[in-house]
Amino acid sequence: MDGITEGVTNLNITAKAADSGNNKKNRIQVSNTKKPLFFYVNLAKRYMQQYNEVELSALGMAIATVVTIAEILKNNGLAVEKKIMTSTVDMREETGGRPVPKAKIEILLGKTEKFDELMAAAAAEEAADAEEQG
Repeated sequence: MDGITEGVTNLNITAKAADSGNNKKNRIQVSNTKKPLFFYVNLAKRYMQQYNEVELSALGMAIATVVTIAEILKNNGLAVEKKIMTSTVDMREETGGRPVPKAKIEILLGKTEKFDELMAAAAAEEAADAEEQG
């Protein structure tokens, strides 16, 4: 878990915007195979600190992962739902293949009033734990 948090702390947040061709810097495109769940939870917290809101996006089987991330953030008092959008997009399995419709979800989350307070308390708790171990 510490390794995940360190990875998120040292991450360059603008990396995804260049890849997607979309200029939304606060969008996280979630995959249910590439990264662990809490990588995305911690990344979403960082995005909310920087941009005050985060958009979680997923296709197909990764939709359940996006919903879980949103629920974790909401249940911890860190985020509120601003908007949920669903759609279907045509994806080609291989070049020249037939388009296959895939479900898509986009969830826009905003910071709660207590977000900064909760994040500061969590950081203080982490610092105290590190001091005890060190």
